[in-house]
Amino acid sequence: MLAAGAMTVLKLAAGLFSGSLGVLSDAAHSALDLAGSALTFFSVQVSDKPADDDHTYGHGKIENLSAFGEAGLMAVSCAWIIWEAMQRMIRHTVEIRHSLWPVLVLLTSIAVDYWRSRELRAVAERTGSAALATDAFHFASDIWSTLAVLAGLGATWIGSHFDIGWLRYADPCAAVLVSLMILRLTLRVSRETVAVLMDEVPSETRSRILREVEQVAGVLDVEQARVRRAGAAYFADLTVALPRRYTFEHTGELVHEVTEAVHRALPGADVVVHTVPRHERTESIFDRVRAVAARNNVSVHELSVQSHRGRLRVEQHLELDETLPLSSAHSFVTAMEAEILREAPEIDSVLTHIESEPATIEQPDVMVEADRRIEQALRAAAAHFPEITDVHEITVGRSGEHIHLSCHCTLPDDLPMRRVHEVITGLEDRFKLACPEVYRVTIHPEPVTDNLR
Repeated sequence: MLAAGAMTVLKLAAGLFSGSLGVLSDAAHSALDLAGSALTFFSVQVSDKPADDDHTYGHGKIENLSAFGEAGLMAVSCAWIIWEAMQRMIRHTVEIRHSLWPVLVLLTSIAVDYWRSRELRAVAERTGSAALATDAFHFASDIWSTLAVLAGLGATWIGSHFDIGWLRYADPCAAVLVSLMILRLTLRVSRETVAVLMDEVPSETRSRILREVEQVAGVLDVEQARVRRAGAAYFADLTVALPRRYTFEHTGELVHEVTEAVHRALPGADVVVHTVPRHERTESIFDRVRAVAARNNVSVHELSVQSHRGRLRVEQHLELDETLPLSSAHSFVTAMEAEILREAPEIDSVLTHIESEPATIEQPDVMVEADRRIEQALRAAAAHFPEITDVHEITVGRSGEHIHLSCHCTLPDDLPMRRVHEVITGLEDRFKLACPEVYRVTIHPEPVTDNLR
């Protein structure tokens, strides 16, 4: 701002002294530089303010409005300069007084423009500021317009010294050339500024974001991707389709991965990801039944599907709140079974075993060495299964009238989970035959290698 103010005063004095329209046009250009720099200074200060209740996307677009206002000032000055140049060429009313002073002023202006253009460009690249980038480009173009004014003065001096009449038009022609250069810059700045104000973003930017997000494992599709810019800040709003069987926590992890993918394509962007559950083409009947359970916010286990004479039958265990009345639980399960049949038409019938989901924290009375018979019965039952190599950490406790038992059971590392489940279920059944008074048995299977640690 100080440089623009000093150059405006010097060029105006030189123009008035010499009568050169080219120098006066350059003085007008410098006055616009001053107004533009002041506007930029104000807009950069405002754009740095954080988002608030009235400006939820921040204040970044004030920079683009500033650039648009500066472009308007440049267009007005061009119109005035071209009009004045045409008047001088038609009426031949002004004689130029040649002096070394205007030349020195213009050479100083070139040096100042080079310095501030370089400094502003460096800061604009570091911060991504649209207003500073506009100013940097503006001052770089000023160098060429000042050279045009110098050329016009030189040609006019040659014309008057050697009595070449047509060279008296060199000064107004130089002024017109300067104005045309300013107009070219104005059109470019206006086009870029309007594009940002209209939320226009290069298609390659959006394509780059889509490529990165689609590579995230688990993303089925990017149904919508919108990108906008406000000042130096970018905002990305995406809607991604994920498998409906994913849990809420897994979905949260994928949202984080999608956000990182967007940042790889557009560093520093403010990203909002909206997820929608979608059906996978590779979903099995089990996946579809679990999807219905997840949609109803209940837990399903012991899920099995039997085929009898070409007809499919689903059996499942469903946990419901232990305080729920039977009539309400039955109505809920009936509605859920109907939903499963609609979701998977190939299923003929659904049988649901309703279990109570604990809603209270138990306070067991631990029976330390109180009943060796229960522990011995468990070890005797485990001896009937050759896969079981060890039973340890046996805990027997009492909660109210109920006896509970928990233990760790060591099995081979490579034993399939299907067989692990069969062995654990068989151990529990055999143990309860020997100790029917035990209300609940919890068995934790672990591999041999883990037990050896």
